[in-house]
Amino acid sequence: MNETTTTTKATKYRWTITGLLFMATTINYLDRQVLSLTWKDFIAPEFHWTNNDYGNITALFSIFYAVSLLFAGRFVDIMDTKKGFLWAIGVWSVGACLHAFAGIATAGYLTGEWFLGFEGSKEIISTVNDTGLVISISVTLFIFARFVLALGEAGNFPAAIKTTAEYFPKKDRAFSTSIFNAGATVGALAAPISIPFIAKAYGWEMSFIIIGALGFIWMGFWVFMYEKPEKHSKVNAAELEYIQQDIIADSKIEGYVPESTKKISLLDCFKYKQTWAFVFGKFMTDGVWWFFLFWTPAYLSSVYGMDSAQAALPLFVLYAITLLSIIGGWLPTYFVDKKGMNPYEGRMRAMLIFAFFPLLALIAQPLGHYTYWIPVIIIGIAGAAHQAWSANIFTTVGDMFPKKAIATVTGIGGLAGGLGSTVINKGSGVLFDFSESTNMAFMGFKGIEAGYFIIFSICAVCYLIGWVVMKTLVPKYRPITDL
Repeated sequence: MNETTTTTKATKYRWTITGLLFMATTINYLDRQVLSLTWKDFIAPEFHWTNNDYGNITALFSIFYAVSLLFAGRFVDIMDTKKGFLWAIGVWSVGACLHAFAGIATAGYLTGEWFLGFEGSKEIISTVNDTGLVISISVTLFIFARFVLALGEAGNFPAAIKTTAEYFPKKDRAFSTSIFNAGATVGALAAPISIPFIAKAYGWEMSFIIIGALGFIWMGFWVFMYEKPEKHSKVNAAELEYIQQDIIADSKIEGYVPESTKKISLLDCFKYKQTWAFVFGKFMTDGVWWFFLFWTPAYLSSVYGMDSAQAALPLFVLYAITLLSIIGGWLPTYFVDKKGMNPYEGRMRAMLIFAFFPLLALIAQPLGHYTYWIPVIIIGIAGAAHQAWSANIFTTVGDMFPKKAIATVTGIGGLAGGLGSTVINKGSGVLFDFSESTNMAFMGFKGIEAGYFIIFSICAVCYLIGWVVMKTLVPKYRPITDL
């Protein structure tokens, strides 16, 4: 079917919706990156943090995010897309801004004076001799702010995937997902060329407030621009026919049963191998992306001695490379349209191709002694492969499950991905402190470089392992029809 099956030319409002999802995801990732780009140069000297303290914060964020995803997906399915998304971005924007007040709250706890400015709190903290107490209080406050941030941010992907399923036929969903998912890359791309400079000019606190406020602006656009396609005044009959082509095609099949409106429980979703395939794929691969996102600035600092300003250009180039991930959304459509595959087969073929690229991480550290640009480029390629993989693994949920279950299953997989992220972030922090303090030797590397080589090697093989298990659990296209 094409977009001109009726006499009226089809509108393309679905791409405007994709643009809104792209902006939400960009803001989502900007908010996450503020801490990773300010802790080493601005926050750690003020609060006396170590790698392990930062590792604890990022690991707990991953746990909070993971658990929140389980309920956020369910929440979005219950509240439906419009209200669910508004709640999500509102909560995470509040959480993003809360980080800025950790210094004031730390000084207030120490002195009993709670109405201090940012500079006044810094002066008080600098006079405290008990650094252990400062670390304990500040880390606890940042953990609380990360909890609120995680609670809201967990709603982004379940709501975005559900919106994509509402506005696109199956064959186009991976392409739309790859576009809005590129917001993760653009957010990561914009972060190093904006956040450190905001922090340097106005203080690290203002970087959290300014970036956090972007979410409140987005909420206004969402209120006025989103509605379900069958009710939206900007979606004409021709575009709606294109969007609903799967439903139209299925309705012509003998024995077709329309999607039930019966409510589903969380436990119902665990009965299916399709759920477990998605869960395992997310568990094995999400942590890789989060490791690169949270630890690459620290890697450039620890191994190459760069401060946040010096690392801005390498990080910009790294995340610019990851924009190649948009190809990941186009490739399954090519396999469906040109090779005659069903959507699931096309997606799995594409994911296998993407699973080989992260293997380059095995040589990132060995070749890194020539120039830091080699690991930067390799991490960028691995990041692009991850985002291409991610666009497709998300879309397998829409291939297999009815729309009413999409956000819930996405949330379940997000929980698994968050657990994987927790393991790798906490493990990395412990390993890096240990390798640095003991000057550990491994495979010709010493100290913290040995630690990074170990983690890079683990990241390299995660995708192939994930793909093999997913293909074993669901070897062929089997949509769920009894929910």
